[in-house]
Amino acid sequence: MADTLPSWTDGETRTAIVDFVERVVDEAGPDYVEPASRVAVFDNDGTLWCEKPMPIQLDFTIRRLGEMADDDASLQSQQPWKAAHENDMDWLGGAMVKHYHGDDGDLKLLMGAITRAFDEVTVEEYDARVTAFFDDADHPTLGRPYRGCGYAPMVDLLRYLEANGFTTYIASGGDRDFMRPVAGELYGVPPERIIGSALGLSYREREGAPDLLYKAAMDFFDDGPEKPVRIWSRIGRRPILSVGNSNGDLPMLAFTGLPDSPALRLLLLHDDGEREFDYVAGAEDILEHARRNDWTVVSMKDDWREVFAPGTA
Repeated sequence: MADTLPSWTDGETRTAIVDFVERVVDEAGPDYVEPASRVAVFDNDGTLWCEKPMPIQLDFTIRRLGEMADDDASLQSQQPWKAAHENDMDWLGGAMVKHYHGDDGDLKLLMGAITRAFDEVTVEEYDARVTAFFDDADHPTLGRPYRGCGYAPMVDLLRYLEANGFTTYIASGGDRDFMRPVAGELYGVPPERIIGSALGLSYREREGAPDLLYKAAMDFFDDGPEKPVRIWSRIGRRPILSVGNSNGDLPMLAFTGLPDSPALRLLLLHDDGEREFDYVAGAEDILEHARRNDWTVVSMKDDWREVFAPGTA
């Protein structure tokens, strides 16, 4: 027991997690769940790694949009290339906050630019660009590499669940292929268990070599009500445990479990301005829903002994 969730503090939240897991693995108990149905899904941005002052993928994309604006001056007066060229983090970060409040105007501009940014790039080229980005890029305010911005308590939770027969998945609004090159190293989650947004793909043979290339079009945006759709499409099972942090995760957590079956829904509250960030913007609706429905709210400040793994700065 001493080694269970070592980076979590003793308290009601840790107890709720351990109690739930012990109940669903107890073959003699009324809440026993067979291993095949022990499915856990985790959001990524703001749940497994830091998402402020902007999501990590957005930083990656901004750098590409900035390159495009440098190459084509006409883009410098158009959003979001204008924001990328001028390093306007307020506009870029605000696009997602607006989305979580139901205003997708800026997000549509951003999504349109993203599809153009990687049009005709092969899947291997994209993988290499993402890997190179994580090799060199640092968080703009925390003074640590992006590879060190994963949350140690969530990694502990992943390992604890897997040790108890759960299959863990990432179900994120972020790009599936942006997470895949690093999720194994950061979280121990393999590429085939990552569900996320995706650009369209096309197959093409060039000079006898077969390639998969990205198209200038979104295939799907895995957020909000799309999350349960993608989870069922990929897994074919309803999760019994889910973890999220924003309004876009509300349908995923609501889809977890059935009324008369065991389920655990965890909502991460960013309330630690000293070790990370303190904010609720974009999470107001799910926080209210969690409190009304007795979902487990995880306080980063009170429930985590540490935020990031030691030695990763």
